[in-house]
Amino acid sequence: MTEEVKTTASYALEKMLESGFDQAQVSVTISGQDELNIMHNEPSLLRSTEDHALNLTGIIDGRKAVVALTDLSRGTIDDNIDALIERARLAPQDEANAVSTDQKIHFEQGPRRVDHNLLAQKVEELIAYRRDQTPKMQIEEGSASHKVSRECLLTSGGSELSCHVGSYELSVFGLATDGENSSSFNYTGGRTNDLDNGHVSEFFGIGEMMIETEQQIETRSINGNFVGTIILSPSAVSSLLSWLLGNLSDLSLLADTSPYKTRIDQQIADSQLSVRSNFEGPGQAPYSADGFVAQPLTLVEGGKLNCLLPSLYGSLKTGIKHIPSSSGWTIDAGDTPKLQLVKEIHKGAMVSRLSMGSPGPSGDFSGVIKNSFIIENGQIGHALSETMIAGNMADMLQDIIAVSSERRDFGGQHFPWISIANLNFS
Repeated sequence: MTEEVKTTASYALEKMLESGFDQAQVSVTISGQDELNIMHNEPSLLRSTEDHALNLTGIIDGRKAVVALTDLSRGTIDDNIDALIERARLAPQDEANAVSTDQKIHFEQGPRRVDHNLLAQKVEELIAYRRDQTPKMQIEEGSASHKVSRECLLTSGGSELSCHVGSYELSVFGLATDGENSSSFNYTGGRTNDLDNGHVSEFFGIGEMMIETEQQIETRSINGNFVGTIILSPSAVSSLLSWLLGNLSDLSLLADTSPYKTRIDQQIADSQLSVRSNFEGPGQAPYSADGFVAQPLTLVEGGKLNCLLPSLYGSLKTGIKHIPSSSGWTIDAGDTPKLQLVKEIHKGAMVSRLSMGSPGPSGDFSGVIKNSFIIENGQIGHALSETMIAGNMADMLQDIIAVSSERRDFGGQHFPWISIANLNFS
């Protein structure tokens, strides 16, 4: 199959150049997945799927057109290339349209053969854990799966990037019930190369999530409005990081709405925050979607912003240095145990999920914290009804009080607990 993706990519690239494109990029991916499902606390079905993806990008005279296909047959490729060049000729001219040059890498990682017995074992462990430890927890949907991907990305500039990666994945989604009362829905999951390395409840905080969800059947609202401190769980930290990454990338940079466009080498967060690339996480390859080999990257160090993240197009359009990145990130652990984070809070909340829509360019937001607990006088108390908080995402980065010494590894993401001051509760 590895040769199949390269042969198909090579054929498509050759045909695009023969048809008249000045520049071209082709990526071919064949991925297979074996998945054992859980529905309503019981094993459901084992299914195997295979997906094909072919993405063509063609540029002629600075005019670009793209197409995504699921049929890798040569007849389909030929027909779509003929249509693609006609579309490109009608597209607006933009000299920033370009493809990568002279990028080379072949990357192999992870388990590339599935162990069906291992999938079955983990499903059995999860069902038994629910039955014995958290019987009020209802697993509405869950799965243990294995995915393997083979990809080849070629450009007319001589770039050749390919990978053969495999990984296992666990996911659990559900709620807890007791009579007519129920918690909010809760979820966790992640990827790993070593599914046999521990009990299923130890992966990605699955056991902890199920226990906490049971504790959230009975909830109470907060008493009045106040300004307090939140502790973001690792899953909630991802929401804060996503906002930051969005403001360092093309959409905000090209719209000139990013508050960080002119902040390179400046302090944008508390000195306890450091963010680094994690492109060798399970199931990932160390190159970008626009065909560049990703190097180890420290995005934020000691609160200081080291770079922005435009694509090749964004870089050529704005003049900002292009630093290739991938999708995985890790936040450095701090010096404070998680329990100590709690002890130092007078009033606030332990937050597992943020629901806040899309904060504006300024970072202002108002949203709901879910699957959360009140903190008062250094103690975790009752589960909270859905509670409103308001603040500013950029200010939250500056208002970090402490970062936990513990972290949770989701595979491609590796995050601590973070306490943040000055949030408005209502």
